[in-house]
Amino acid sequence: MKKKIFIVSCFFVLVSFTGYGQADCACCTPVHHQFDFWLGSWLVKNTQGQEVGKNTISKIEDNCILVEKWIGAKGTTGTSHNYYDANDGSWNQLWIDNKGNILKLKGGLEGSSMVLKSEMIKGKNGKLYYNQISWTPNEDQTVSQLWEIYDENKALINTAFLGIYHKKESN
Repeated sequence: MKKKIFIVSCFFVLVSFTGYGQADCACCTPVHHQFDFWLGSWLVKNTQGQEVGKNTISKIEDNCILVEKWIGAKGTTGTSHNYYDANDGSWNQLWIDNKGNILKLKGGLEGSSMVLKSEMIKGKNGKLYYNQISWTPNEDQTVSQLWEIYDENKALINTAFLGIYHKKESN
């Protein structure tokens, strides 16, 4: 009898240490945490220190999706879903705003920055361009977001946005 109790006890100890029997966490790998530096509630300012919006980034679906909720100082709003696609090893963003604009981005971590790019888009002038957005964590706990537009030859056309994310104080 003691031998059976010992074997059953060893089985339960083994199960608890190996995680066997616990729910799998599909999005708990290190790569799924690469964009976690963007999580939180933020005041977003331009380089002159003027507030340009507020943003809240949180995780949903068992930490598989980062959801962005943007409120611009001039009334624009938008939401993005950001996720890691293990099938092709890329991070992806789908952005939709209250003006009907849609932006699809794909990329990954480059150094400490998350860099996502759109596919080529034909502009109103008939020329091709793509969007590139980079999020970089800074030493002062802020995050810089740089949105640039490039032509088909990878030449910078325009900087569409440069915002500095400042964490809101918790209440």
